[in-house]
Amino acid sequence: MKDHALQLAHEAGLAHGRNVMREYLQARVLETLQRLGATGPLAFCGGTALRFLFRLPRYSEDLDFALEGDRDAYDIEGWQTEVARQFRREGYEVEAALRDRGAVHAAWLRFPGLLYEARLAPHPTQKLAIKMEVDTNPPAGAVTETRTIRRHVSLRLRHHDRASLLAGKLHAILCRPYAKGRDVYDLAWYLADPEWPAPNLALLDAALRQSAASWGLQPTAKGWRDDAARCLETVAWEQVVKDVLPFLEEGRTIVTRDEVLALLRQR
Repeated sequence: MKDHALQLAHEAGLAHGRNVMREYLQARVLETLQRLGATGPLAFCGGTALRFLFRLPRYSEDLDFALEGDRDAYDIEGWQTEVARQFRREGYEVEAALRDRGAVHAAWLRFPGLLYEARLAPHPTQKLAIKMEVDTNPPAGAVTETRTIRRHVSLRLRHHDRASLLAGKLHAILCRPYAKGRDVYDLAWYLADPEWPAPNLALLDAALRQSAASWGLQPTAKGWRDDAARCLETVAWEQVVKDVLPFLEEGRTIVTRDEVLALLRQR
């Protein structure tokens, strides 16, 4: 399995070897979580869910989940331990770290030397990291579905539905204290698909209230577009581009600010 990861990175080359290797490891993490039963209490969400489930044409760094199911079955420490153990059985060197204070728990798996071994880093001390993040107190209103997909391995994933995924992205854009290029790219990707449903407004409203950010915002059929446009009109676009470019598939380009605003103003 480790040899396969190295081969994938070699075939992808310097431009995307790191992205491809990370994505393979993400798939293997999801495979082990599935075997452990974690896909019962957890719902997959965020950018990596978009890529795995709906073929978003950009790579993603973190595995994001919402605790939507049986809380008694939730065991992030145990799951992390078993995922790390599985990788070590396959010859990987793995370091694990966990932050389980507060509502959002984060578990890291770091792979020392792997980038160097794949000839993607000049020093053996550099580490490739996989981060699993779980919102243990998610806002109410998300709708979940379950799908079977194939990305490196076969996965049956419980996840937020399309309307709820869009609501989550809008919440990030409206509440994040800075403009993240990957959020902007994802929003444009959503809006360019005429078949993508409107956001789950009940979830968006609950998320804004939970973030104490509901004042002045309009989680309505028209208002969310106006709110998002106001956020994006003043962002430093060069920072948006700089953030997302390393994650785009070969040949993909980011849309301009005017193009994103035009998509938001469509009715």
